Amino acid sequence: MNQTTAPRFLVDADACPVRDEILRVAGRLGFETVLVSNGSRPIRPPGGNTRIVIVTDGADKADDWIAEAATPTDVCLTNDIPLAARCLEKKAFCLSFKGHAWTENNIGSALAGRELSRHLREMGMGGGPAPMAASDKSRFLNALDAMAQSALRAARRG
Repeated sequence: MNQTTAPRFLVDADACPVRDEILRVAGRLGFETVLVSNGSRPIRPPGGNTRIVIVTDGADKADDWIAEAATPTDVCLTNDIPLAARCLEKKAFCLSFKGHAWTENNIGSALAGRELSRHLREMGMGGGPAPMAASDKSRFLNALDAMAQSALRAARRG
């Protein structure tokens, strides 16, 4: 018999603008939430079924922790496209902070678009992403709830 792993939210927490929303959904659904940070920004202990993981200093150490920990029943929450790609390789669910689901079907074009944007910024063209709007938070909450339900179904299937 397969041992199933309870779904968790694995959060790239250093620049997460939707932490309160994640914790609210986690509390309602009984998900463990793991806030992963490199410690550059203080994270207040949220309580509940939440754990804070502070990784050692260094580029991408929080990403490494999340990618290594990800399982097929976890929901990885990040705006970092390469991290999302790594989590998808582990068959985890992935969602951006604006409610965009990363999938095997769209991650390749997202990586290519990221590289193009980086190149344009280096040439002094283009800007960063648009700021978070109220509609983004609403879309995120809807997408997070749907993805969490998918993770719960995956855990039941084992």
